[in-house]
Amino acid sequence: MIWRMIAIFALLLGVIGLLLPIMPTVPFLLVAAWAGGKGWPVLEAKLLAHPKYGPQIIAWRQHGVVKRRPKVIAIVMMSGSAIMLSFSPVHLALKFGVIAIMTTVAIWLVLRPEEIPHDDPS
Repeated sequence: MIWRMIAIFALLLGVIGLLLPIMPTVPFLLVAAWAGGKGWPVLEAKLLAHPKYGPQIIAWRQHGVVKRRPKVIAIVMMSGSAIMLSFSPVHLALKFGVIAIMTTVAIWLVLRPEEIPHDDPS
């Protein structure tokens, strides 16, 4: 039951991401597919069979692939958030902590492959 709740929540966030340009879609669909695989195989199968998002989920699962466009969008959004945060009245330690986390995520994201390796038979 908990896996289904996680899957539904992530799926709802993914749908919101389709409607709002400032919110991502695929990361939430990855979580929905993951949770669905644990407790709702029908949802997982539907997500994996989706014509647009299914191949991205499969590429992530098999090879950790993140396409260039989503990488750029994520990094631009995190950079914008960091700039806005730096001008906010939030405590300095919290600013540095959040910006450090976003920087770490951005570096990790840049290091993800953008294509499935050519020598892979799948």
